[in-house]
Amino acid sequence: MTEKLYAIGDIHGCFQNLKSLMAQIPFQPDFDTIVFLGDYIDRGPDSFNVVSYLIDLKNSCKNAIFLKGNHEDMLDGFISGNNRNLFLANGGEQTLRSYLKVQNFPSSFPIPAEHLDFFRSLLPYYETEDFIFVHAGLKRDVDLKDQNPRDLFWIRKQFINSGYDFGKRIVFGHTPFPEPFISHNKIGIDTGAVYGNKLTCVELTRMVFFSA
Repeated sequence: MTEKLYAIGDIHGCFQNLKSLMAQIPFQPDFDTIVFLGDYIDRGPDSFNVVSYLIDLKNSCKNAIFLKGNHEDMLDGFISGNNRNLFLANGGEQTLRSYLKVQNFPSSFPIPAEHLDFFRSLLPYYETEDFIFVHAGLKRDVDLKDQNPRDLFWIRKQFINSGYDFGKRIVFGHTPFPEPFISHNKIGIDTGAVYGNKLTCVELTRMVFFSA
């Protein structure tokens, strides 16, 4: 039996899409690897349940990998007080509302400690033998370990329009497309679930796509 490798694009609080997608894919938690590309929160209606679901998956699946997206980066700024307005203006209000619906928080701050620990644990990128996984993309001519976090979380056209050989194929989210973006050096799987389109998963072992 061959271990499968999956990646899932930007969820943005779309919990129903996430549940439907996970029910479709033949993912085996004890055997396969699944990489989530960031942007779990903001804009959509149910960030709390998305994050709770992912925490449960993390606790039950040793090969579940969670990357940091630009919306988690903005959440960092909100929590630290460095840039609260940027988070609120980009869907953060919907995130906070989804948390405030949940009762019995131990303090006035609506995000519980377990969720904060999850956000702190997110990785800037993940690498396998054949692929590099990152939320937004990479800058050309810069070693992976030397990439600026801002590029990892925020870069767009400079990366998408580049034909540069990064040494491995890049799997990314961040920039929404109507259908998965596929080129010789990259695969983009943010297909705009929060904008009424769909949430996408790619099984990289066979290059098969699933959506919900």
